[in-house]
Amino acid sequence: SPHQSNVTSYGATTVAIITLQAFAGMWINAFIVCVISTAWVKKKILNSNEKILLLLGCSRFWHLCFSWIYSFLSTIYPKYFYVQPTHKLLLSIQNFFDCSNFWISACLCIFYCIKIANFRNSCFICLKVKIDRIVPWLLLASVLLSLAISSSLYNIIDKAQCNNRNSTGRRNFSKVSGKMDDDFFRIYFIYGFGFVASFTAVIFSAVSLIFSLWRHKRNMQTDSMSSLSMDAHIKAMKSVLSFFIIYTINFVFLTLTLIRVTREENPLMFLIYVFLYGFPGVHSLILIFSNPKLKNTFIRILSCVKCKVCIK
Repeated sequence: SPHQSNVTSYGATTVAIITLQAFAGMWINAFIVCVISTAWVKKKILNSNEKILLLLGCSRFWHLCFSWIYSFLSTIYPKYFYVQPTHKLLLSIQNFFDCSNFWISACLCIFYCIKIANFRNSCFICLKVKIDRIVPWLLLASVLLSLAISSSLYNIIDKAQCNNRNSTGRRNFSKVSGKMDDDFFRIYFIYGFGFVASFTAVIFSAVSLIFSLWRHKRNMQTDSMSSLSMDAHIKAMKSVLSFFIIYTINFVFLTLTLIRVTREENPLMFLIYVFLYGFPGVHSLILIFSNPKLKNTFIRILSCVKCKVCIK
């Protein structure tokens, strides 16, 4: 039928765009992981910034990988996708890497804030001194919190499906999904709370850096150390503010995906998916160009590829 043809066309277009974005983002994050891992093998040690970037790159790589598998199966092979336990397992894994992506990103912003900002508060000074020892615990807490949320999601879906064992296939699953709204409200609340908490951490980091930069500029003396400190402030501000802007848009779009009106196939939902799948790659690209080591390696690889293309 015409309606079925439109749905198929929409699904095929969505999968095609998502595939391009997902594989581009996976390549960018794989690059970050490879460069930092190589440096780790050579130096036998990683600084705190590299630890966060390494875990963030791994998280985003697998997030894009499982998100692509989820979208591909749900659109192209729905009969296999809605067979237990494929759907709930993929959804839980996707949400685990999604949550860890946001929490580790928030850890990166907090790290920049504490490392660069200058405040005379005794608690802040203590954090600045101990930040390198705190970072591993922050990363561990981010992973454990993400695991707790994804495990809760898996248990709620499993409980809801056990109460509706007579429902099989996509058609019946869609009917049951309305009855599962009460069960999903709890996980949406926890899921949303996690995103709001991480978003609050990003806002706090951005505001703190802006205030610190303003104070430093007002009290700046004309010497080299002040200039170096100012440069550090500005570089950190560029990274945090760029992340804050796209993080804000991403947070709004994630909120829209929880609203029933935007769950249908329409241009708004298509735009939301385009941005959500583009976010991990775009922000990782920003991180690459804000890190001298990653930037130089990235440009060198692009130059080699360009030379090989020209030779051919």
